[in-house]
Amino acid sequence: MKNTYFTPGPAELYPTFAHHLQTAMDEQIGSISHRSKQFRDIYKFTDEQLRILLNIPATHGIFFTGSASEVWERVLFNCVEHESFHLVNGSFSRKFYDYAHSLHKYAHVLEKPFGEGFDYSDIDVPEYAELVCLTHNETSSGVQMRPADMHKLKRKYPKKLFVVDMVSSAPYPNLDFNLIDSAFFSVQKAFGMPAGLGVWIANQTCLAKAERIQKYESITTGAHHTLPVLWKHYQTFETPATPNVLFIYLLGKIAEDFNRIGIDTIRKQTEEKAKMLYKFLDDSKEFQPFVTEERHRSQTVIVATTKNPAEVLAATKQAGLILGSGYGSFKDTQMRIANFPAVSIEQVQNLINQLKK
Repeated sequence: MKNTYFTPGPAELYPTFAHHLQTAMDEQIGSISHRSKQFRDIYKFTDEQLRILLNIPATHGIFFTGSASEVWERVLFNCVEHESFHLVNGSFSRKFYDYAHSLHKYAHVLEKPFGEGFDYSDIDVPEYAELVCLTHNETSSGVQMRPADMHKLKRKYPKKLFVVDMVSSAPYPNLDFNLIDSAFFSVQKAFGMPAGLGVWIANQTCLAKAERIQKYESITTGAHHTLPVLWKHYQTFETPATPNVLFIYLLGKIAEDFNRIGIDTIRKQTEEKAKMLYKFLDDSKEFQPFVTEERHRSQTVIVATTKNPAEVLAATKQAGLILGSGYGSFKDTQMRIANFPAVSIEQVQNLINQLKK
């Protein structure tokens, strides 16, 4: 029996992944030079498809890293001279904040309890913070921040750089990249691929900041994949070092598949499946949605509280439905259900039917 993975990453592979992988093998994509025209064409194609999908303007470059976690370090090195500001309400937004400390930045923080979300009215950005670090979807707790609140915040603080972690939600969030300076995600969640590729989107304002920081002897932008070096190679759709050519190819193909469906349809389907899951949780006596405020509930990672999650996970596994456990200290009281494009409405209904048992 083939399993269906509702895990929040690695997650269910997108239905077309195997076909694209076989095509890549047939065309020996994994062996081509990253200095060849064939690779430059692959990079350009993936760039074009992501621009269409996420509505990314020409002011922003699209770069590839080993993971999304790497981007935490890259963006802090390149966009923060002294001070950053972090909204923290879960384990991954906390790690972003911890990275800033590790890199000896002065990191301001506004923190809320695990499972609570941020509204525009909650937030005052410190005067000297250069980079505002937002998490659209907190994978650990199932909380989302509304893009409209992010956009209002940027309009209030137009001179500050804004970066959005959308690791477990892209391409769902409708970010206005005329306002958002930088964003990043990885491919093993909503893009339905195995882990091994991060995507970093950054604009020319970020580039200018990195170039300015590089001039100071007392501050480093790092030695690996600095933004100026990435941008220089990006002009010809190349990379400084040998990248994951195979996954860049596959990402472009899956983004093309998403574009055939249409991003509006993907968002609508995501919301429809989330509505089904939350209705079940709200009506159930055995399960409860962890996030109480509806406006803060994630559409892509639904977190449920129940008495015996280990028993539930074991029972659904017997039915070929693999769910995610609660994160960290919440492992004994919660479970997480990924709602990514690879999982259909019919599969979500099947899961609900199993949970009702």
